[in-house]
Amino acid sequence: MKQEEIKKLKEELFYEPKLVWDEITEEEKERSFSLAEEYKKFLDYSKTEREAAGYIKDAAEREGLYVKMFREKAIAVLKKGKEDIRNGLRIIVSHIDAPRLDLKQRPIYENVDLVFLKTHYYGGIKKYQWLARPLAIHGRIVKADGSYVDIKIGEDESDPVFTVLDLLPHLAKKEQYEKKLADAIEAEKMNVLIGSLPLGDRETKERFKLFILKKLKEMYGIVEEDLISAEIEVVPAGKARDVGFDRSLIGGYGQDDRICAFCSLRAILDCKDNKKTAIALFLDKEEIGSEGATSAKSKLLEAVLSEFLEKPSVAEIYSILMKSKAISADVNGALDPDYKNLHEERNAAKLGYGVCITKFTGHRGKYEANDADAEYVGWIRRLFNKNRVVWQTGELGKVDEGGGGTVAKYLAAYGMEIIDCGPPILSMHSPFEISHKGDLYMTYKGYRVFFESGDEI
Repeated sequence: MKQEEIKKLKEELFYEPKLVWDEITEEEKERSFSLAEEYKKFLDYSKTEREAAGYIKDAAEREGLYVKMFREKAIAVLKKGKEDIRNGLRIIVSHIDAPRLDLKQRPIYENVDLVFLKTHYYGGIKKYQWLARPLAIHGRIVKADGSYVDIKIGEDESDPVFTVLDLLPHLAKKEQYEKKLADAIEAEKMNVLIGSLPLGDRETKERFKLFILKKLKEMYGIVEEDLISAEIEVVPAGKARDVGFDRSLIGGYGQDDRICAFCSLRAILDCKDNKKTAIALFLDKEEIGSEGATSAKSKLLEAVLSEFLEKPSVAEIYSILMKSKAISADVNGALDPDYKNLHEERNAAKLGYGVCITKFTGHRGKYEANDADAEYVGWIRRLFNKNRVVWQTGELGKVDEGGGGTVAKYLAAYGMEIIDCGPPILSMHSPFEISHKGDLYMTYKGYRVFFESGDEI
């Protein structure tokens, strides 16, 4: 065969992921950068699941869409399609919680004339990443009379910030350096510094704590007992930022999984003439195993259908769900060039190569996984290829090294077709995760064409 024929044959037969910037027009590149500006505002506003749900609710209601909020921490947005809903749905489900520090129920104490808050970390974190950095406090406090106050402090430039102290390197040899990384920072020492002024004279007991409680009473009208009925989250302070001289990357807190939440919200708002009824589902508690009333294990999806269809039978709801197609919108771990040894490189997702299709999740032998069937993977491929969505595949680390779970398996229990699909992220679960603007755009585009799709492609 001639060299030209061999080259043509290779192009026909081989598969290679494509870089987003090589595949899109200049107009689409500009769109990806403008979409990133909107996305950063969403990240800045939505540092807790309550805040994210509120943002989503406001955006959907402005467009006149059906909205079902549940306990202010989970939400469904529905856009009616041309076809009868009994022919099945298009569902995209993402989660809006993120790793963080939660306050304990009796958090305030003083020690060595300083005042602190006791915390309990939420989700999978590297504890050392939360030390010696500016932190903000967000959340809701329910008072004795049942009224509540929402707080957000540490985000405006004029606000104070808070921090967890770290040990100076001069004294860290035995306490930290000689221990395994996971053991070097004790969770009970992850206490948030909040003040150092006294109230009263030397004879006044706990006068530093007293000053802080007086300040909280003045600011929010609360007393110490009110903190028992509170949900207070300590999160990284500051805004999402462009990363790099070329501004092609986005750095910020909570991108796992709010990047998918943003893309699915924007997709359902923008989708036109959708054939199937579209549902964007935004859930809580994924980072701690999807336990609880606002998680994927709840009956929110069934409640939405029951309300929308005016009390259908249980059999009818299950029939609709079994005919539905769904995307578990969650991120994947991008290939880190400094830690390639932890990935199987041929099957690792890379920044800049588009939205990542993850056929299976789970760990070490696909335990606790959803594993999409070949037919559905083929359907997604055809859909994305037809609509010029740049995509890639990925898995989370080597077989014996990595693994992780998503909400996919809980929706798969209804019998619907579902696959994990979202952008790759670097520094996942850290206070400053990194995403790619091209991947953001392709995730949005992929979700939108999914919402607009019918059975035939």
